[in-house]
Amino acid sequence: MADLEASVADGVGRITLNRPRVLNALTHEMILGVRDALETWRTDSEVALVVIEGAGDRGLCAGGDIRGLREHALSGRNDLSRSFWREEYELCATIDEYSKPYVALMTGITMGGGVGVSAHGSIRIVTETSRVAMPETRIGFSPDVGGTWLLAHAPGELGTYLGLTGASMSGADAIACGFADYYVPADRLPHLIQALGERADPGSPGEVVLLFDETPPPSELLQHREWIDRCFSADSVREILERLRAEPADAAARAVAELEALSPVALTVALAAIRRARELGSLRDTLAQEYRTSAWLAEQPDLAEGIRAQVVDKDRTPVWAVSTLDAVPDTLAESALSHQPPRH
Repeated sequence: MADLEASVADGVGRITLNRPRVLNALTHEMILGVRDALETWRTDSEVALVVIEGAGDRGLCAGGDIRGLREHALSGRNDLSRSFWREEYELCATIDEYSKPYVALMTGITMGGGVGVSAHGSIRIVTETSRVAMPETRIGFSPDVGGTWLLAHAPGELGTYLGLTGASMSGADAIACGFADYYVPADRLPHLIQALGERADPGSPGEVVLLFDETPPPSELLQHREWIDRCFSADSVREILERLRAEPADAAARAVAELEALSPVALTVALAAIRRARELGSLRDTLAQEYRTSAWLAEQPDLAEGIRAQVVDKDRTPVWAVSTLDAVPDTLAESALSHQPPRH
């Protein structure tokens, strides 16, 4: 069975990420397949809109297939990782700029690369099952696939909090933070897709979705915004931690424990990337910045070590190359943001 299925029926181009055993993790070939389908359908008069979904009942997509990134790093073939990222980030821009409605069903686990193929779409749907996150710092990496753009434009400092800790959002949180638009109960999604086909018209998909949309429950994340804004508005990760330690909220103490376990290098780069993304003018500009930081981080030992600890050995005890924030050079973030990767 193919890892990616693309079909057309009733005016709907339907893309299914089809690796349910690994939560539909994206391979390079799947990214190229989504790209090719979108290019074909762009000028196909039989396709009025596009729907992307994940096979199985666990979620849309858990992210990129990161085991390969570790193998590339260990074998000195970071050029393969850079090729993967170039295609993946270009796909994110294509989705953002796509001329036809792009409906993303952000069910269940929708993280990392899963956010990249969904949250830049024009109609982004979450459900009561949705768990949306950019958890890259947990593997010694920084949010990418346009994640720093989305995080930078979330209310207050919620994006900084989410990007540094890798915390998950509920469907309601995702809408509150600008990662999604509509809340549709999961059992109504098949009826929604049927309705989109019956009324496939470039001007009407949003109106069709409104027939199924419900008011989401209150966002729990928004209830924590006061202390999150107070702490995560600091200029450095070190100062963020100092402010968190002074907070009485239990959630602040949990954030301290989470941050202290993560790569100081990755946290430093992620904070700088999110802050810089606020100053950039477009998603494309941000993706270009992410490509530079991703290529730089691929050359650091923490990425391979983080992947080892989280998904290979699963011991959850990474040994970071730079073990403390005090040991991070002051120039490190700028080195990552201004990195010029080889062109090949």
